[in-house]
Amino acid sequence: MKSFSLFTIILLCVAILLIDILAFYWLLSITTHLDSSILRTSIHVLFWVFTVGLIASILILKVTLDDINPMRKQVLISSFYGLTVSSFVPKLIFIIIISVLYFTNYLLSETQSIAIVPIVGLLSGFLPFFVIVYGIFKAVYKFKLHHHIIKSSILPKSFNGLKIVQLSDLHLGSFNSRFSKLEGAIEKINHLKADYIFITGDLVNNYAWELKGWQNIFNQLKANKEKYAVLGNHDYGDYSKWASPEEKKQNFVGIKQFYNDIGFKLLLNESKIVSEKNENIAIIGVENWGKPPFKQYGDLQKAMKNVKSIPFKILLSHDPTHWTEEVIDKTDIAITFAGHTHGMQAAFQYKNFQWSPIKYKFKHWAGLYKHKQQYLYVNRGLGWLGFPARIGMRPEITFIELKCK
Repeated sequence: MKSFSLFTIILLCVAILLIDILAFYWLLSITTHLDSSILRTSIHVLFWVFTVGLIASILILKVTLDDINPMRKQVLISSFYGLTVSSFVPKLIFIIIISVLYFTNYLLSETQSIAIVPIVGLLSGFLPFFVIVYGIFKAVYKFKLHHHIIKSSILPKSFNGLKIVQLSDLHLGSFNSRFSKLEGAIEKINHLKADYIFITGDLVNNYAWELKGWQNIFNQLKANKEKYAVLGNHDYGDYSKWASPEEKKQNFVGIKQFYNDIGFKLLLNESKIVSEKNENIAIIGVENWGKPPFKQYGDLQKAMKNVKSIPFKILLSHDPTHWTEEVIDKTDIAITFAGHTHGMQAAFQYKNFQWSPIKYKFKHWAGLYKHKQQYLYVNRGLGWLGFPARIGMRPEITFIELKCK
């Protein structure tokens, strides 16, 4: 909310008010059939109490945001995202459906219209509401395993069958210290018996204090060989207000130290050569690199400097746009692991088909992509940011097996 101007917030509130006026207009056509005037009045009063309360709360939160404790601020912003979406979207769908029914009700008799239009209208509003509520309280913790086998002709035979688990965008501050929520994910990961575990950025929302209490949970992660990580755009503290540059620096140091405390090697524009039976592969990690307004801390050439002679290279880079801009056709990196998009935390998926509005912002936004002999995997994220839900886009654990072609 801090990133939105007061003018934008006022426009949002006006939009909420207009939608609610239209929704109330159609609600009157339904409640008029109720026999009890007390029930009718109660519904109308509750409707406007919620609307006025939500708008007033959003405006007050925006004006007082800088004075609120950062920990409480994150909870409040997330809560109001949830309330706004769970109110706005169902009402919008309700208006659209009932308007269509009203203007086409010449297909129905008057008796049928009186019975069908209110019922269908209410269902059209309540159904998306319950979907959103499910996304907030249940789906956001229903971790899904995505398993892919990638075959490569340049993978050394000693690494045939290499197992990799990728996690991304945990945004631990959003869990609000609910440590037990990740225990199921940890159990699933350890059951895979991975050789390597990668975290591709955005461990936090902004602050190092979000990591307090999580060390014992992450120390349970087991890899047969090593665990590596890179930073995402939220790990630098660029979206927060700091009392001094030194305070921001110490926050950054704390985040980097946490990786060391949980046994992950943080790759900051550097690479590691991994050997197996006199054969080598390279694991390269760059700092965040994204198209403006996202910062470009990453330096791929610096990171690759010592591994250019290694035929099979794996890159960890938070933002998938980096793959398009600096990796494909410009390097011989075999596989890139990224995150960042969250799959927008909302999508429609059926078998091999998936769609989300985020596709109009990011060409590569969820899952496995291939360009010639180069691969990109975009993890859908394990946590969430802002809107505290996942709708049709469950939090992801990526499991990749590498095979020789």
